[in-house]
Amino acid sequence: MIQITEDIAISESDIHVKFVRSTGPGGQNVNKVSTAAQLRFDVKNAALPDSLRNRLINLAGKKMTEQGELLITASRFRTQDRNRQDAFDRLAALIRRAAVPPKARKPTVPTQASNERRLKSKRHRSKIKHTRKSNPLDEIF
Repeated sequence: MIQITEDIAISESDIHVKFVRSTGPGGQNVNKVSTAAQLRFDVKNAALPDSLRNRLINLAGKKMTEQGELLITASRFRTQDRNRQDAFDRLAALIRRAAVPPKARKPTVPTQASNERRLKSKRHRSKIKHTRKSNPLDEIF
């Protein structure tokens, strides 16, 4: 089990790490050695609360696959160990962000003064537009 927060721990069986060829720093080394870490986290089957799972899926966006896996590719560093650790850190950060429930929106009511200002502005615009209208009697004379 990997501890993310005090309440959240994920099973290592839900995480699969694979190493692929990388772009970026490393010179000719990137052409020979697979250093980029590709982490797949099975969100659909993970032991997570439904609310956390839904927020995680929304936060992940394009990183989610059709099979319900979260795909994180880390190729910032030149070694497999550092890229693997970077991928785990990014997964943990994403889960921590999803663990924070969004604030409930409190509906507000406009003040009477703001309502009056809005209506006064509307009357003013109406008068301006009304003066632009052509008078049908102007065309006769």
